[in-house]
Formats: sequence, C-alpha cells, structure tokens
Amino acid sequence: MFGLLGPNGAGKSSLMRTIATLQSPDSGSIMFGDINVLEDKMALRKVLGYLPQSFGVYPKMSAEALLDYFATLKGISSKTDRQAIVKEVLDITNLYDMRKKHVAGYSGGMKQRFGIAQLLLNNPKLIIVDEPTAGLDPAERHRFLNVLREVGTNCTVIFSTHIVEDVKELCNDMAILNGGRILKQATPSQARQELQGRIWTKIIDRDDLEAHESQFNILSSNYNEDNSLNIRVFNDAQPSDDFKSVEPQLDDVYFIALKQDEPVSAV
Repeated sequence: MFGLLGPNGAGKSSLMRTIATLQSPDSGSIMFGDINVLEDKMALRKVLGYLPQSFGVYPKMSAEALLDYFATLKGISSKTDRQAIVKEVLDITNLYDMRKKHVAGYSGGMKQRFGIAQLLLNNPKLIIVDEPTAGLDPAERHRFLNVLREVGTNCTVIFSTHIVEDVKELCNDMAILNGGRILKQATPSQARQELQGRIWTKIIDRDDLEAHESQFNILSSNYNEDNSLNIRVFNDAQPSDDFKSVEPQLDDVYFIALKQDEPVSAV
C-alpha cells in the first residue's frame, strides 16, 4: 500500500485524478505494469477502483440494491453472480448486517466503506483512495482502515491523506507531496532511520518558546499537564547539554520535509 502524504492543497487529489484518467497532465507519463495509462485509458479503467473524497448516492436505495445496480452497470449480467459478489463485498466491508438500510442514512464511515464495496465489484488490480478518513470520528476511522488494510493484501492501493497516522498505520511505502512536487519518497521505516541521532527534545517554559524558535529548528511543540512545553528539534548534533536524543517519528519526517520546502525569507 502506497501512502501519498501532504497538506491540504498539496496537489494530492489532482495527482489521484490524473492517475485515475479523470484529467490529463500537462506533461509526463504514467505506467501501471504494461499499461501506458495516458495512451490507453480504457485498459486502466478495466482494472481500476477509484474512491474520490466525496461521492453521491441514490437517496432511497439500500446498500444491497445499489450494489446490485452497480454490478449490472459493470457488466455482471447473471443475477446469481451479482448476488454472490454483492454478498462478498458487503462481508469484506462489514456492511452485510446493514445491507437493507438506505445508503443515504449511513454514517460517514459507513459511506466510505460502501465506497470501497462498490469499487471491489469488478475485482480491481489498482485501487485509488483519495482522503478517505477526512471527517471520520476515531472509531469510524479505525474500522475503515481495517477494511482498507484487508483489501490492500490483494491489489495495489494508492492512498492519499494529510494525516500522518494513516500512513504510519497502513503503508509500506510513501511519498510526501507539496506544491505539486514530491519532496520525499521512502518506506516509513527508512525515512525514520535517516533521522536517527538527529531528533532532540527538551522541556521549556512556554514563555521561552519564541527565543528557542529563533535559535533552534523546532519541528513541533506540545503542552504538558503543567503547561510547560515539550519541543522537538532537528539538528545533526546535540544542540546543547539540556537536550535529549529521542527516536524519530514519522511526524518528524513530515515536518522536516515541509519546512525544508518553505521559501527562504529575504533578509
């Protein structure tokens, strides 16, 4: 599973739509196996499952009926075959017990799982999922990620998000995107390993934050219960004796990539 990580407006959705053949790039090429995507869009669409950030549903149709309808549109003419595949995808997405309920009445997480169910109808080899956890509560997010994890064992999944935790939990490869450019590509473990011995932490008074920001490359600061701040700093060597070395986290990788991409202010 490949995670595409970046802030809102980084170009993630544009890249996803381009790979999904919904818009054309200004230049470049896209290959999926032997398929030249830009020259043979239909070949990719036959093996593609795409879940956009948001999608509409028919307001008065149950999940079971709507999936049966989509299966018909995808060319599954046999009623027996449709019933079998619909049951299978409902089971995979943990929606079988809610199959008679109107999809319009589903929660946000259930709708996202329904989106996965519909794209599985044609047994895709490539699945593109654009910001699927945005707006989900923690329980719904957990259920959705479990479904996506299971689906990802059988095909290639490209998964975009602005939530570092999503990539940490799901992906065995990743890229950080900003301003339409790839800033870094690595496995999460490789990316963290590159920062070994270069992430430092210190507890400071919150009134001292501004002074530390002017002196050190602060990646993040978090309040403690006593209102002091725990700061994380990126530096090749120990910044001073009161800093302690800590294990790099994927958040550190992300913040460093974005900070290094910031334009240099004129003096």
